[in-house]
Order: sequence, then structure tokens, then C-alpha cells
Amino acid sequence: MRSDYIRRFGAEVDETHEKLRKEVMRTIEGHGAKTIADLPDMTEGERAKWFFWNLHENLDEFRKLEPTLIGQVMCTQLTVTDGLLMASEKMGMEKRIALTVRWHIRLAYTSYQNEEAYPIGEGSVDLSVSNTKPEDPPLQKNQKAYMDSDNSLYPNQLYLYGWVTEPIWNEIKNHLYSPTPNCHTDLILRDNCLFPVKAGFGFVAGPPGAIGITNLEFCVSSHSAERRSNRRTETLQR
Repeated sequence: MRSDYIRRFGAEVDETHEKLRKEVMRTIEGHGAKTIADLPDMTEGERAKWFFWNLHENLDEFRKLEPTLIGQVMCTQLTVTDGLLMASEKMGMEKRIALTVRWHIRLAYTSYQNEEAYPIGEGSVDLSVSNTKPEDPPLQKNQKAYMDSDNSLYPNQLYLYGWVTEPIWNEIKNHLYSPTPNCHTDLILRDNCLFPVKAGFGFVAGPPGAIGITNLEFCVSSHSAERRSNRRTETLQR
């Protein structure tokens, strides 16, 4: 899917891109048109379809729910290549981070002043580490990533391709590799940085049906065993 997109990408194929995007959206419209009340009874894959369709076809109304996409990092892999680079066909060094994540979507119910989070499946995050925008994946000037999917069962698993700078990587790597079982890292994608890749949204790029991302936010949560033990003791004493 990515290699096909790279070959086709260009201003002259905008119309074809939009036609393909609409075809993709039609395949998931039945799930996307369902209401929030249906979410608890939907499967993770069906919720992913609901999320993609509403972001593309119902953006203004969907934004009212303040959707936040959360990727809980389960596994981390760092790859460093020193030699001929596949993307540029030049000699050099390339550093990439691969994250295995569990995706959740969090929605705000403003009328009830409540939030709910729903699992929408597993996937991966592939980030290039560079201080300048990389050639692979192809992104727009201020874009950090795009989210694509396994199109055999669109969307099935969710894949995010993008980049982070060296200072950001240096900030988060110790947390990603932390041996402490009470520490976990989430990748947060808020509604104001998620945009459908479609006609009129020229500031983001990606394959037909993808979601363009302009900000990546990492959130580290830590819970010490001592604090947990104290809370348990206090509860028992009551």
C-alpha cells in the first residue's frame, strides 16, 4: 500500500486520490453511520471503521466529541542502519523506532460531563528519527505522521508512519525502555491534530482513506509500588 502511494503521489493525481478515498469510505459507511450508543456493542474492528468514517465524512460533528486516539505502547524496537539507505539511495545513517501499540479512542460526552474509552484494535507505529523532515514517509511541511490501515479488512489493524526529532527521541527513550512494570507510555493523538487526507486538506498527505497527523504527544504514567501499597493499607484500615 505504501509503495503504491509513493509512486502515485503528486498534484496530478489529486482527482484519482479523491475518487479512491470515496470508494474506501463507502466500504465502511454502514459502520460509520451508527450512533455513539452502538459503540459498546461493536467489535474493535467495527469501532475502527466508525472512527475512520466519521473523521472523513462527519468531521465537524465528530469534533464535538473531542476524540482522542491513544496508543498504549506494548513493545519497542530501535533500528539503526549505517550504509546505503533505501529511501534516498545514498550512503548515510538512518534511525527508526518501531512501536507495537494497543489503540483506544476516548470520547467526551459533554452533556453528561463524562468520558469513555473504547478499544479499537492493535497496530504499530513506525517513526523515523531525524532533525529534518524525512523523504520516507512522504509528508507535508508541518506534518508529523499519517495513519493508514490494513485494507484487506478496512480498517483492521492501524499503522502510523511518521517522524520525530532527535531531542524528542532522547526525551522519551528512557521511558520506553524502562524496566519498571509500573511505568507505561502512551502515544496521544488529540482531535485538533487529526485530519482526513482528502481534497481541501492539502496540509496533510497520505494514502487514500488515511488520517493526517500534525502533532505527536507522548505521555508517561508511573505508579510506584510503595504508593499502591499505602493506598491498599489505607483502604483496609477504613
